[in-house]
This record gives sequence, structure tokens and C-alpha cells, in this order.
Amino acid sequence: MMDLPLTDAAGWSYLSDQVMGGVSDGRAQLAEEDGQPVLRLTGDVSTANRGGFVQVRLKLPAPLPADATGVILTARGNDQRYFIHLRTRGTALPWQYYQAPFDVTRDWQQIRLPFESFQPSGGLLRATPRPGSIQSIGLVAYGRDHKADVSVTAIGFY
Repeated sequence: MMDLPLTDAAGWSYLSDQVMGGVSDGRAQLAEEDGQPVLRLTGDVSTANRGGFVQVRLKLPAPLPADATGVILTARGNDQRYFIHLRTRGTALPWQYYQAPFDVTRDWQQIRLPFESFQPSGGLLRATPRPGSIQSIGLVAYGRDHKADVSVTAIGFY
């Protein structure tokens, strides 16, 4: 298991569809709740102007072990669907990624997303990401008009 840091704000970067002309607006923040670090992504996701996402992303500090089989996170939120995006050495273009959905409730829950559940964003990518080629992970509110509010207290790979 490889846990990713939630205590260093410098490693996580926020971005939205505004980089391509969209109008979604949000915020990512690291805080502490009940003595635990929490990464929270909030905002208004809008599909206007061909947009539709807010995201917080981390470039991985080290390559994953070859035997890693998926993503694990502990999350809660506003009873909506969110996504984990993985970028690899093969996702050279900004719109290329691997995506897996997960649903949150208002209670903390542990979620496991095996690499086989990640779908490529286009036909030029492999069917499943290879652990050794994964370079970043993103927590994403995506694809429909809605209010985003999702928090994670742990995120990593198993």
C-alpha cells in the first residue's frame, strides 16, 4: 500500500475547465477534521462553453510498485458521483486520462477502485493503465452541472 500525502498543500494543484474556456469554478483546500488531514474539493461545475470539471491533482512523488492493483480512498461528500483520474506516461495530451467513478454519501467510507475499473478517455490509450507508468492522480467533479463537495481523508494505492 502507498499512501499519498494530505498534509502538504504544495504538492496538490487545483485546476478547472477555465483553462480551456469553461466557466466552472471551485476550490481545493487541505484542512484538519477530528485530528485528521482532509483534502476537500468544492465548487460549481458547469457544462457551459463545453466545460464541465473542477479537479485537484497530485504528481506522484515516486513510481508505483509493479504489483499495485488499484486506488484506495476514504471519502465522503454530498451524495454525488465523483471520479478519480489517472495520468500516465502515455497520456501526453491534456484531454487524455484514465477515469473511474465512485459515489459518496455523507458518511466516511473506504472505496477501492481496481485499475481494471479505469476507462481510457480515448481510443489511442491502452485499455488499462499500467502501475509503473502512472504519474499523477486527480480527484474530479466532472461531466454535468452540479455543486461539488467531496472530501478525502486518505488516498493511495493498494
